[in-house]
Amino acid sequence: MPRHIACLSYDFDTWSGFASRGMLTPTPISRGEFGVIGARRILDLLSSRGIKGSWYIPGVVIKTYPEACESVVAGGHEVGHHGWSHIPPAELSADREAEEFAMGVEAIRGLTGQIPAGYRSPAWDLSEQSIDLMVQHGLRYDSSMMGHDCEPYFARRGDKVAADAPLVFGETTDLVEVPISWSLDDHPHFEFFRTKAGVMPGLANAGSVLENWLADFEYMRRTTDWGVLVYTFHPYVSGRGHRMMMMEKLIDALTAMGAEFCTLDEVQREFRARQAS
Repeated sequence: MPRHIACLSYDFDTWSGFASRGMLTPTPISRGEFGVIGARRILDLLSSRGIKGSWYIPGVVIKTYPEACESVVAGGHEVGHHGWSHIPPAELSADREAEEFAMGVEAIRGLTGQIPAGYRSPAWDLSEQSIDLMVQHGLRYDSSMMGHDCEPYFARRGDKVAADAPLVFGETTDLVEVPISWSLDDHPHFEFFRTKAGVMPGLANAGSVLENWLADFEYMRRTTDWGVLVYTFHPYVSGRGHRMMMMEKLIDALTAMGAEFCTLDEVQREFRARQAS
């Protein structure tokens, strides 16, 4: 029987993403702090629809806003590893990445009482050792890569990549990759930034983004018997009024299209069971 899954995932970064970019002044920090307001609105919406989401929370955010993070747990949502800081692993030394990874695991253990099942890299940029760290700490899945649009797969480690030579594939691990896409992430569509490289305009029309997101689900439904789409939201982005309306419309339209809503941990478990059958 066909089964088409929608995962609603939330990167609860608050101010940490701005701080990791060196934006430490009061206005960008307050921009991130709005995420606490947005998270409360999102949790209310998910509760009203009976949906469990996957929330990826940096350790510094867990320690800054314990009550807000406890509300995520109280709602029955999955809490995944999203680093200690929001600095991308590819920008850290190997020793510092290992240190921050362990600190992030412990922050989640303190919040939920257990280690996280999955990891999502800040800014979706893994280092060469990130997969090894996930395996060493007993995690079961990653959600930072883009090798498929609607089907999980087992992640590789140790690829040999050079610009002027064929790619040499590394070892396939037991770590499930639940793939993501920038096109299914609210941030590039909606957020406005001034950077040294120029202006990132963002501020797209929410209705147009909704149309694209529903079309991706419809395409998956037409072309696969079993598939998964992961939608990624940031509470400080999608907690704004018109985007909350978009999220509500997305949930209701996906429901009407027959979507099954699952956490990413549930997806990796189902994927493993399918591979074993």
